[in-house]
Amino acid sequence: MERLDLMLTRIKGMRRYILFFMMYAMFGWIYEVFLEVVVYRWGFSNRGFLFGPYCPVYGFGALLFLFCVYPMIKDKKLPQKLLWFLPVFLACMVAATLLELLTSYLMEWTIGSWPWNTYADYAIHFQARIALSPSIRFGIGGVIFLYIFQPFFEKAVGKLSDKKITVISIMVLVVLMVDLVYTIFFR
Repeated sequence: MERLDLMLTRIKGMRRYILFFMMYAMFGWIYEVFLEVVVYRWGFSNRGFLFGPYCPVYGFGALLFLFCVYPMIKDKKLPQKLLWFLPVFLACMVAATLLELLTSYLMEWTIGSWPWNTYADYAIHFQARIALSPSIRFGIGGVIFLYIFQPFFEKAVGKLSDKKITVISIMVLVVLMVDLVYTIFFR
């Protein structure tokens, strides 16, 4: 019985991270579309690997930040948080860049290419998979995410009932699984 209780407790804790994953995957998609339409003026295209308006790499990056970087500042007062600004920036920059590099290899291995192979246009890049300019933007984005957005989202999700969190988490997982199956087998 204790094992079942432990398993249920772990699943209950994972639900919040499913919501965070989806929120940041959607923010990542919005960011990518903004860059494409407003900054680069290439016109609109679905920037994600999947069909829906989300980029899972941003969701995984957010989870990486939450598990590895956020504990450095989570329970600290503002003056202490400010002291951690540079280490948080550097940690986010390095973590996101490594995630992007590994993801590019995984996507090339599974589908034959990766969506951001335009990095060859940047002055400092590695195999057009990662580049200095996006890495710096990821570091800045990580700081904004951890210092501003995540505390707000934790409060917002904390106001939801357990039942709502469960239902929304299940819906998110179903949507992602259907999209993944559709993308892999029918697109």
